[in-house]
Amino acid sequence: MDLSIGENIDKIRKTIVKNSSVPVGTVPIYEAAQTAEKRRGSIDKIKLDDILDTIKEQAIDGVDFFTIHAGILKNTIDILNENKRVGGIVSRGGAIIARWMYVNRKENPLYEHFDDILDIAKKYRITISLGDALRPGAIADSTDRLQLSELFVLSTLIKKCQARGVQVMVEGPGHIRLDEIAMNVILQKKMCSKAPFYILGPLPTDIASGYDHITSAIGGAIAAMQGADFLCVVTPAEHLRHPSAEDIKEGIIASRIAAHSVDLLRFKDEREKDNTLSYYRAHRKWENIFKLTIDKEKAKRYRKSAKVTSEDVCTMCGQFCSLKIIDKCHLLK
Repeated sequence: MDLSIGENIDKIRKTIVKNSSVPVGTVPIYEAAQTAEKRRGSIDKIKLDDILDTIKEQAIDGVDFFTIHAGILKNTIDILNENKRVGGIVSRGGAIIARWMYVNRKENPLYEHFDDILDIAKKYRITISLGDALRPGAIADSTDRLQLSELFVLSTLIKKCQARGVQVMVEGPGHIRLDEIAMNVILQKKMCSKAPFYILGPLPTDIASGYDHITSAIGGAIAAMQGADFLCVVTPAEHLRHPSAEDIKEGIIASRIAAHSVDLLRFKDEREKDNTLSYYRAHRKWENIFKLTIDKEKAKRYRKSAKVTSEDVCTMCGQFCSLKIIDKCHLLK
C-alpha cells in the first residue's frame, strides 16, 4: 500500500508501481485531500473533481487496487454522538470524510458517486477495496454499533461492484476482542456475499506498544482460520512512529508466520516445509534448516553467536542433548 500524504505523491506512486513485483494499492482520498489543501487551503474544501481526477490519474499510473471509504455516511456522525467511543475514528481516510461531512453538511461523496468510481475501476481493471473507515481503534469499541453500521453499507456496495463486474474486497476491523474475531469474519462473509476479507490486524489487545506485530499475528491467525483472505502487516512501530525498513521486515515476518500456521493445515506443500525442517532439526543439519526458515539471516546470526565447537550440537543441552541421547539408542532414523 502506498499511504503517502507528503510531497510528490504522484512521483512516489509511479516509482512504487514501476519497481513493485506485487499488486500496489492506494487510498485516493489522501491525495485528493492534499490537493484541496494546496489549492484552497483546507481539506474541508475537497471537491468531487479532486476525488475523481485523483482516482483516474492513479488508475492510469497502473495502481492495482483502491481503498474507497464509501461506507461512512452522514448519519454516522449522529451515531458517534449518541454512542461515544473510547478510540474515536482512527482511520485517516475515515476521519477526512467524517470531517468533510460534518463541516459541509453533505453526504459522503464517495458513497453518492460510487457509480462514477466504478466506471473508472471497470475501465482500468482496478479492484475496489472497501475501506473500514469506522474500524474500532480500541478494544473497548470492539464490534460496536458504528462498525456494524458501516459493514451493512459495505454489503450493499459489494453487490454494486459485483453487478458491474468490478473485483472487490472488504477491509476488516482493527482492534477486536479475542472472542469476537471469529464472529467478525463469519459475519462479514455472510453479509458481504463471501467477498474476500482484508484484515487489518486484528489486534486483540491495546497494551502491546512496540510489539503490535505479535498482537496482529495472533489476531490474524485466528481470523485466517475462519476464512480471512488477506492479512495486513502491522509493524512493531504501530501507534508509536513511522516504521523503519527493519520494522516493516519484522511485521511482514510476523504476518507470514500467522498465514503459514493456517496454510499448513490446508495445503500439503505447506505441511511438507515444516516436516522437512523438523527432520533436519532432529539431525542437526543446520544449513538445511536455514534454507527453509522464514528469516534465514537471523537464524544464521543466532547460530553463529552461539560459538559452538561442533556442528552436531545445539547450545541448550550440551552433552545431554535429547536427540543425541536417542541417537545412541538407534531409535531415531
